[in-house]
Amino acid sequence: MKKKIIDRRYFYPCVYLFFILLSFLPPISTRSYDPQEIPDVIFQVLQNAITPNLHWWGWFFHLGTVITILIIAFELRGKETWFSIFFGFNYLVIACVQATARTPDYGSVVLTGTLLMNILLGFMWISVIGSHGLKVSFRAHPRWKWYLLPFALLVFWSPLKINGSRVIADFSLLKLLSSPDYGLSYCFMTPVLLYFLILFHPAVPKFALRVTAFNGILYGIYNLTYWASLDTIWLGVLHIPLLLFSILALVLSRRMD
Repeated sequence: MKKKIIDRRYFYPCVYLFFILLSFLPPISTRSYDPQEIPDVIFQVLQNAITPNLHWWGWFFHLGTVITILIIAFELRGKETWFSIFFGFNYLVIACVQATARTPDYGSVVLTGTLLMNILLGFMWISVIGSHGLKVSFRAHPRWKWYLLPFALLVFWSPLKINGSRVIADFSLLKLLSSPDYGLSYCFMTPVLLYFLILFHPAVPKFALRVTAFNGILYGIYNLTYWASLDTIWLGVLHIPLLLFSILALVLSRRMD
């Protein structure tokens, strides 16, 4: 009889602990900073990561999401494969874009934990290809799941504009298909993915659901700091779907045991 490498009861706690430790990895920068400045380091990276020459990715990921919805709606062959590749690729792009930036006060910065987390999520979702645990369809879902759609639409829209240190609302209709903050930001793309997973539950891979949801809770809690300042409170509002969907997805995943 083969000996278990790790008791089943401790598998997920160990996975969660791994991602918690990953999230605490300090940013690497070309200029030194005090540990108390880490929130400002992160905010400056987020301010400067999405440069104007990257804005076309906003169109790419918005249209890619619309295409994903149409592929699922028309029940086209390979819809699960497309779903896994699209969101897995999106995480890898976010790892390349959102985790690095040249900042005014700290020089070139790499958010180590964010970089590694997105890379792992990207390869995890790509590896879901061919999994019998994933079945995507818009048919016969409880009505309450559709009531969550406005929250997913909010982050898909990403109606914001950064003005210096202030984050203000910008409900330009053009942003509904062009905002780069959706496709290039972990905190705005992940709730859309989680909404799909909540909708398709229980026909989703349990491990991928739990890992995605747990990281969403982790970063959703970290981003509650945006509520502490009037300058960033709108950013705090836009992070509500991440925390809400992550908690709900984790609760639903418990029903799959």
